[in-house]
Amino acid sequence: MNELGLERLIGVEELAAYLGVPIQTIYDWRCAGTAPRAFKFGKRLKFAVTDVAEWLEQHHEAGVRRG
Repeated sequence: MNELGLERLIGVEELAAYLGVPIQTIYDWRCAGTAPRAFKFGKRLKFAVTDVAEWLEQHHEAGVRRG
């Protein structure tokens, strides 16, 4: 949350860098309907950090969790 009480939003470039994938991959995932939810402001996409975290959890491989 920021000083306005709003959630932080990240852009395509930051998301791609965080995930270690090319920017085009994010756009490809959007076309395929498999990317995290996004907000669209004109031609710019922004992703809420909690939406990205939820999307990551949904794509977590099944297996033994280490604690």
